[in-house]
Amino acid sequence: MSIENPVIKSQKAAAIIVAHPDDETLWAGGTILYHEHWDWTVVSLCRASDTDRAPKFFKALQVFGAQGIMGDMNDGPEQTPLPLTAVEKQVLALLPVQHYDLIITHHPQGEYTRHLRHEEVSRAVIRLWQQGKIIADELWVFAYEDGLKAYYPEAVPEATIYHVLEKDIWQRKYEVVTNTYGFKSDSWEAATTPLAEAFWCFSNPEEALQWLNSLPPEL
Repeated sequence: MSIENPVIKSQKAAAIIVAHPDDETLWAGGTILYHEHWDWTVVSLCRASDTDRAPKFFKALQVFGAQGIMGDMNDGPEQTPLPLTAVEKQVLALLPVQHYDLIITHHPQGEYTRHLRHEEVSRAVIRLWQQGKIIADELWVFAYEDGLKAYYPEAVPEATIYHVLEKDIWQRKYEVVTNTYGFKSDSWEAATTPLAEAFWCFSNPEEALQWLNSLPPEL
């Protein structure tokens, strides 16, 4: 089901769990801006000791009116796989314990080709939700793909939610990427900043786990 405008007026407690500072903006910044009255918590599992990105992450959260916390999991360029149990432990250590109306996280196959941390975070969150270790009424995962690097990541029109951002919302999101995070206009991040946002949505943890297990393995 695709919808043109996912704006919902009711107050919600919402958390976004991502691998890196800027993921929350690139893949869900417009959604945050549409729902500025919601109680947002953003968790980044990596880069807490990054003296450049960490301060920018908290400045971005100020723009969004959100609270946040960072971890410092290994994020080296070699992308050494991490044990899923270690990622799950880090999520539980960082995410404030409460009932969430909505949790948003990465797709199990990431948003582009490819980053292991995105994939690991997604799988950890889905498993923790199914095990009842994190409590939420709904789980949304980012729905983007890049045609195996053929083009910049694009929102998937067939996703449960597919929303083309209004121009002023996209501009505000783009300014967080370029002004707050400091990415130059010719950077991959600036060029990537999606004009639409999309999510696969689940209200049943067992359904989400079955969907995860049905996905084809990465090449």
